[in-house]
Amino acid sequence: MSSRTNPKVVVLMGGPSFEREVSLSSGRECAAALRGESFEVVELDAGADVAQRLSDLAPDVVFNALHGRWGEDGCVQGLLEWIGLAYTHSGVLASALAMDKHKSKAAYRSAGLPVVESMIAAKSDVMADHLMPPPYVVKPNNEGSSCGIYFVHEAANGPPKLGDDLPLEVMVEHYVKGRELTTTVMGDRALGVTEILTDGWYDYDAKYSVGGSRHEVPAALPAKITEACLDYALRAHDVLGCRGVSRTDFRWDDSQGLEGLVLLETNTQPGMTPTSLSPEQAQVQGISFGALCRWIVEDASCQR
Repeated sequence: MSSRTNPKVVVLMGGPSFEREVSLSSGRECAAALRGESFEVVELDAGADVAQRLSDLAPDVVFNALHGRWGEDGCVQGLLEWIGLAYTHSGVLASALAMDKHKSKAAYRSAGLPVVESMIAAKSDVMADHLMPPPYVVKPNNEGSSCGIYFVHEAANGPPKLGDDLPLEVMVEHYVKGRELTTTVMGDRALGVTEILTDGWYDYDAKYSVGGSRHEVPAALPAKITEACLDYALRAHDVLGCRGVSRTDFRWDDSQGLEGLVLLETNTQPGMTPTSLSPEQAQVQGISFGALCRWIVEDASCQR
């Protein structure tokens, strides 16, 4: 990052993915926080001309507040590497790997991390017959924020009727009952464990609507479960090759003890909205939102 008194940071936000509105919210919050930390900040809604706009603005750092495809799957990271701009969060390979749920699970298994049974299947096959015993979940292999998720319950009369919001190939994943847990990693440090409490499924609305969910942080858990979440999140961060801040989500069936804890996925660009989990965990550790955003900017880099 530049040694200028007030380095210029472009906050890259919006974009064309399903998670556009979440990204705009994250971007605005981060931009305001960075101005409070004395950075010169420009907010940029990522469109088809994003490469030219970034070249014209010539920032010292790009704060990547994009979510979903193109923004956190390695695409924009590759563009920023090509231009030669330092940027926040994970690089090309880690971003692409984490966004592909099937391939990231293979990486977790190689590190000895517990994951749930799943498969990639043609959408037509999923609608024709049960490919695994219910209950199970059908979802895109490369989307976030609980977009396009279908539940098939034990009492289902037949396979699901999937909408046009799903691609031609989807992930079919065994449903694991239990408690929703999540852990943020900041560099080489796991910040803590949050339990997410909702009246139903932790879906898009529950994640991003005020009052949609309740967060218990730190979570009231047995010490060995807390320690396992911290350990697993750090190992997931490392095996994927993540940089900066990541957040790993878990499901824990407390009737099975440690054997009931499974890793679901790692988010390389956790939400930074008023209801987001990572800023809450940082706050509990005495790291203000502004300080967290500053640290993320100071951690930015480029391989070029």
